[in-house]
Amino acid sequence: MLDKVYTSPAAALEGIVHDGMTVVVGGFGLCGIPEQLIIALRDSGVRDLVCVSNNAGVDDWGLGLLLRTRQIRKMVSSYVGENAEFERQFMAGELEVEFNPQGTLAERMRAGGAGIAGFYTRTGVGTVIAEGKPTMVFEGETFILERGIRADLSLVKAWKADRAGNLIYRKTARNFNPMAATCGRLCVAEVEELVAIGELDPDGIHTPGIFVDRIVVTTSEKRIEQRTLR
Repeated sequence: MLDKVYTSPAAALEGIVHDGMTVVVGGFGLCGIPEQLIIALRDSGVRDLVCVSNNAGVDDWGLGLLLRTRQIRKMVSSYVGENAEFERQFMAGELEVEFNPQGTLAERMRAGGAGIAGFYTRTGVGTVIAEGKPTMVFEGETFILERGIRADLSLVKAWKADRAGNLIYRKTARNFNPMAATCGRLCVAEVEELVAIGELDPDGIHTPGIFVDRIVVTTSEKRIEQRTLR
């Protein structure tokens, strides 16, 4: 069986990243983001990226690192409120932005991974989200068509993996990661712990290894986005 384990984040991305590609990135805020793979993507020097992620990180971490180096051409997100550089680029017309309702974004990823080209939803009807999108009426209610997302590359963060690429996420880090993992033509997973094949309970696997092409073991910083003290 093909060994999916790579020695470093840079090695895990070697030969599969290029200018202009669409990259789906897992995580919610700073929780469960593939932080070391994001750094490796920055260091690769690729540009004109379309990044699909719940958020745009913060100014000095996560996808904020790619915004700082101007490597992102377009963001497809549901929440971007923690990043001043994102705001500056957006207001200056330097960054393309496509906003999605959060549930719609998650379902667009899931649909893309399941081979579903599009789906109808009531979310966003009558708002700017619906502008230019086809509509259908079901049982007297108007629905808008949303397209499934298929990306060139998925970057995800998992807690445990085996060498076949089966993944388990830990608690809140199981947010956008399972959907993100399936909708990329290639998927690279950053993991905290690697175990032998057969050690994971099959009933506890969140992402089957068939979706995962490369694995790299990293030590995560796990920064806190907003630290609240009493």
